[in-house]
Amino acid sequence: MRMWRWLAVLGLMALAQGAAAGTVLIVGDSISAGFGLDTSRGWVALLEQRLHARKPQSSVVNASITGDTSANALARLPALLAQHSPQLVVLELGGNDGLRGQPPAQLQQNLSQMIDSARASGAKVLLLGMRLPPNYGPRYTQAFAQVFTQVADDKKVPTVPFMLEGVGGVPALMQADGIHPNQAAQQRLLDNVWPALEPLL
Repeated sequence: MRMWRWLAVLGLMALAQGAAAGTVLIVGDSISAGFGLDTSRGWVALLEQRLHARKPQSSVVNASITGDTSANALARLPALLAQHSPQLVVLELGGNDGLRGQPPAQLQQNLSQMIDSARASGAKVLLLGMRLPPNYGPRYTQAFAQVFTQVADDKKVPTVPFMLEGVGGVPALMQADGIHPNQAAQQRLLDNVWPALEPLL
């Protein structure tokens, strides 16, 4: 009987350690997928290294896909939540919606639904904000940027107002297309995200 009790205690300890460590699920587009980069040195890989140094049992699942829109990500999120049971979901989306000129209201609805789904699964959520180049016109770029502020306020989720702060528009930190951060920018991206992400772990 004592042996069974001891095994039960060990099992509970293992479960507690697993829950404490948790899984961070990144659902994003090319910025997090590491388009044009050595993905082992992208910001998500750097995040994984930092987490492992602090919480060796933690894990990071990068479910980002280059070219993904918020609608694409919304459709595949339920399967990701069921498969990985994340402690934290990081949403890095919207850039492709904006570059395609899709309605900001649709982006807002998709992000809101994703937050609801993630929370229903028991996960916390971090929303990473994005902005568009000025050539899309002030009316559209302002409406697009406002989506992230509005969603964060409505859903009471922590947010990084602009993930590419200090990177976007800086030629030395951008690839030749002027859209995707280069290798030198990846540490800065992690540093932009980390202050909002760390308290959620």
